Amino acid sequence: MHLGANARRPDTVVNLLFDQTATMHVGMSVIFQNPGRRLPDAQVYAQDLALAHRAEDLGFESIWSVEHHFTDYTMCPNVFQFLSYMAGRTSTIRLGSMVAVLPWQDPLRVAEQIAMLDAMSGGRTILGLGRGTGRVEFEGFRVAMPEARARFAESAEMILAGLEQGWCEYDGQFVQQPRVDLRPRPEHTFRGRTYAAAISPESAEIMARMGVGLLIIPQKPWAMLAEELADYRAIFREATGAEPPPPMCAGWTFVDENADRAEELARKYIGGYWDSVVEHYEFNQDHLMNTPGYEFHGEMFNRLNAPGGSERMLEFFLGLQIWGTPQQVYDRIVTVQDNTHCDGFMGVFSYAGMPPEEADRSASLFAREVMPELQALAPPYDRLGAPA
Repeated sequence: MHLGANARRPDTVVNLLFDQTATMHVGMSVIFQNPGRRLPDAQVYAQDLALAHRAEDLGFESIWSVEHHFTDYTMCPNVFQFLSYMAGRTSTIRLGSMVAVLPWQDPLRVAEQIAMLDAMSGGRTILGLGRGTGRVEFEGFRVAMPEARARFAESAEMILAGLEQGWCEYDGQFVQQPRVDLRPRPEHTFRGRTYAAAISPESAEIMARMGVGLLIIPQKPWAMLAEELADYRAIFREATGAEPPPPMCAGWTFVDENADRAEELARKYIGGYWDSVVEHYEFNQDHLMNTPGYEFHGEMFNRLNAPGGSERMLEFFLGLQIWGTPQQVYDRIVTVQDNTHCDGFMGVFSYAGMPPEEADRSASLFAREVMPELQALAPPYDRLGAPA
């Protein structure tokens, strides 16, 4: 991309996130989940905000949330509004969108929100983008799901170029934007601090060609993920002439000193979160199998509806998430790094109606016992070698 006179300047502070020589970055994500509407939504917000307010003091390096709409699965319809609030409550912690869903929005407004957050926070934004999967959300915004991948690609191209140039302009099938300036004008480059959530191989290819890093939530067999990451890296190198950044990984996390109690509550709450995933995305329905661009997601229907499928999928999901004693949690995150070469981990500590005192206890124990050990790990490429 030729940026000319309006190019944003590089910034060594913001770009350290994806420095291949850096130690592991550790963040916290809050998701504002209210399964079954057991509590007033405002009370859920108060509880998760109280946990988020502790993140910086506990030593977490970033705070995150994810955009969702219309259900109790995740009640954060504007992730940049939440992050702007957190920018005012903190001084050093980075602010991550995990993710902002582009097909549901005017990309120009998204670019403005990103630029404004970065200006207010002094360049602390970590930009995460995605295309969405929930039928209820696409229907609510009156966007056809088969258009999602193309809408995402066009919106992302315009936004990423705009954040570097200081102005947005695009002429595509779905995005037609005459040239307009971004104000406040972006001060720092977003290269090296932008990622996208990509579950399907096709989406990962789009991210590679844009030179964007990957956010991974473990939900596939490691061998399958390894093949897809190798393809992503090869495409990234071919498209950009540079090495791809290490991924960032997130996981549903529960830590307890007692192994039996950790397993009991992980099964209750991480299992409860898995139930909410199936419900929100309607994976027990077959609509995704016949929706262009979502065929990979549609395979979940067959897995869930095979004999014993629901139980096997729950056990598989539990096996990939992060729970146990501090040592077990450390070992599980190291396993994630072994299989992905990630250099960042974001834990989700409050979900599925977990009492706030349990979430706080778990996050505090993680920060005290696990996080220092993760940050003491050698950089992934030093420890594991450069990935193919």
